[in-house]
Amino acid sequence: MSPATHPRGAAAWARDLAMGARFAVGGGREGWVRTLLTAVGVGLGVTLLLGAASVPHLMESRQERREARLIDLNTEKGTRPGAGTLLYRYSDTEFRGAGVHGTLLRPDGRSPVRPPGVRTLPRAGEMVVSPALGELLAAPGGALLHERLGRTVVGTIAAPGLAGPGELTYYAGDDSLTASGEVHRISHFGGALTTAPMNPTLGVIVVVACVVLLMPVVVLIATAVRFGGERRDRRMAALRLVGADRRMTRRMAAGETLCGALGGLLPGAGLFLLACRFIGRITLWDVDAFPSDLTPHPALVALIVLAVPLSAVLVTLVALRGVAIEPLGVVRQRTPRRRRVWWRLPLPVLGAVVLLLTGTAGPSPADARLHPALLAGGALLVLFGISMLLPWLVEAVVARLRGGPVPWQLAIRRLQLSSGTAARSVSGITVAVAGAIALQMLFAAVQDDFVRVAGQDGTPDRLTVTLPARDTATGRKAAEAFRATKGVRGVTTVLSSSVSVSADRGGRGDRGSSASSAAPLTVGDCPGLRELAHLRSCKDGDVFLVQDRSGAADGGAFARTARPGGKVLLHDGPDGPRAKGRPPLWTIPRTARTATARPGPAGTVVFGIFATPSALPVPDLAGPLAMATLTLDPRVPDAAEYARNTAARLDPAADVIGPHRAGQDSQFTSVRTGLLVASTVTMALIAASMLVSTLEQLRERRRLLAVLVAFGTRRADLGWSVLWQTAVPVALGLGLAVVGGCGLGLTLLHLVGKSSPDWSVIWPVTGAGAALVLVVTLLSLPPLWRLMRPDGLRTE
Repeated sequence: MSPATHPRGAAAWARDLAMGARFAVGGGREGWVRTLLTAVGVGLGVTLLLGAASVPHLMESRQERREARLIDLNTEKGTRPGAGTLLYRYSDTEFRGAGVHGTLLRPDGRSPVRPPGVRTLPRAGEMVVSPALGELLAAPGGALLHERLGRTVVGTIAAPGLAGPGELTYYAGDDSLTASGEVHRISHFGGALTTAPMNPTLGVIVVVACVVLLMPVVVLIATAVRFGGERRDRRMAALRLVGADRRMTRRMAAGETLCGALGGLLPGAGLFLLACRFIGRITLWDVDAFPSDLTPHPALVALIVLAVPLSAVLVTLVALRGVAIEPLGVVRQRTPRRRRVWWRLPLPVLGAVVLLLTGTAGPSPADARLHPALLAGGALLVLFGISMLLPWLVEAVVARLRGGPVPWQLAIRRLQLSSGTAARSVSGITVAVAGAIALQMLFAAVQDDFVRVAGQDGTPDRLTVTLPARDTATGRKAAEAFRATKGVRGVTTVLSSSVSVSADRGGRGDRGSSASSAAPLTVGDCPGLRELAHLRSCKDGDVFLVQDRSGAADGGAFARTARPGGKVLLHDGPDGPRAKGRPPLWTIPRTARTATARPGPAGTVVFGIFATPSALPVPDLAGPLAMATLTLDPRVPDAAEYARNTAARLDPAADVIGPHRAGQDSQFTSVRTGLLVASTVTMALIAASMLVSTLEQLRERRRLLAVLVAFGTRRADLGWSVLWQTAVPVALGLGLAVVGGCGLGLTLLHLVGKSSPDWSVIWPVTGAGAALVLVVTLLSLPPLWRLMRPDGLRTE
């Protein structure tokens, strides 16, 4: 072909890319092994990208299923009994730390509405359960829970009625339900979940988390497409010898990489589909999903299919800019020019400046002045700057290392000759650890703003049970039942009711008062009252006026009337003095003493009138609640479950609060859970990619390893050299990650108005990264022993 007929432009690119692809698949064992390793490395990144592209559909699917079974009481007000209506009441419980969501149902007619996923409503004494709950009840360890629920399983809830395959939920029939405060009548299922505007602090976390999780994937793919670069460049030098120019060789090298990247799309999609099949059996941080939930958005799939091959070509062309491929060899085999730091160091500094210019995260969305694009760009610059500083740092440090044992010298000399390859292999874990440190610092600083402890007062062997009590006798029976329960070694009980406090100036407290307000009334023995208030001395017959620390009980009618000698109206039961015509008027004894409330076992503060049983003239109060504090025996397994079973037998509506139950903001919980799941998957794929990268480096040095063994080098020395060759870049990378992550974390803390970093979160993340690298290194030792065999001296 004459020069005048040589293709130009797009035709030349197509010809050379196709020629490079032919070398990748038809260049002998070396060619297709390199292509295979590139495809595997790219495939791991594609798997993670497809998983990220599935997150929108996963969240939408879960929300749709939750909304389909939602009960909207606002639209059900005034619903009258009919053929399609039913009564319902929630009956949630907890079993060995896992929440069990239950709903009791009673149909009003012959054709009642059915919850999603339920074919036939259960009758009294029956229940339909989720598959996960069915397996738990059928297992030997589920006998205690089966005893608590006390119903026969007659069916299974299908997927449309479950948020996830691992959810523990059931619907049970109960003919004792009657319309009351906790029991409601409905005519349909379904509603809209109310979502509050995203808290600006959580917005910062979400944006930064997306950058932190996706940046290592980009580094992973960029590293994978450079596998086998040295052997490829030597092949390109041979092509220069037969007449190819520099542009042609670069395009053909890009074609080889493009073939591996395109090949990585298929294993990436296959691995993603394989993960989808088993996703229903996996639960990460209390999150699970059905296989159908993992459906990537078509537009994002198209973007991945186009971006991954294009990025592979661009990375190859950029990498070859510093390599001179000549007909007689590759100039890179000489000592390369030292890397410069002058353009690398400003990158993270510029990123921090951009973050500070994004605005501030106020306490509410209305006060927020944030620019998500600038926020993401600033975080991206910081992490990109860290990845660019790592090759310079590794090169600068190893250039100054001299002497030492034989394994150390072998490792350092290899790093001095090719520090860029070693730095690329650990750059992914460096970026991941730096981002994780920044996010953990941010989470540790803001979690107190979203987490409220609503459980016990720090004692792990205590439970608090609250249940309706028809009269004081019910409370005594409950106490006796708990004392007879296995694993319970102490019980204190109080009854909670209310009194009417007159608002007239005379403080008469009679029924002629123009206005009145309710005040809490708590009745119990001295040990039970001491759980709720600071009492210096107490005996039966005493009365206390308890104020909370905030002063909520210091003003209004309570302060004017609920005082020693004041009169209050008791809310008595159906057979009390009011029914017999006598006014239930009670004069607070003048001996009543003032006390201060203390946080109770349930984490709440109770104030008002505290009385011992003999101090009240009315034995039966109106609608009291019994609150029992149980001290459990830590030597008895499942002591808490025995106590919950007793509470369920006393009243299915009993509320049992376990130790250290924390009430958290739902947005904070969902963001934290999503971040934990995504980071776990990311770290696992990074480990797999590092293993592939290590194997590729060992394969490139197969002949050198075989020569060293043939000259008498001990295999143990070579093994230690591989370990040191990995450990040095890892140590430098983790050190850089700690510095960069702390800098990014401090910048984010300033952005959200926090100034007290928690430095303890650094070491677990760093330790996890180091452990990950150690595992990868140990897994690479068996292939190392195989590569040191004499047949490694063979050549093609």
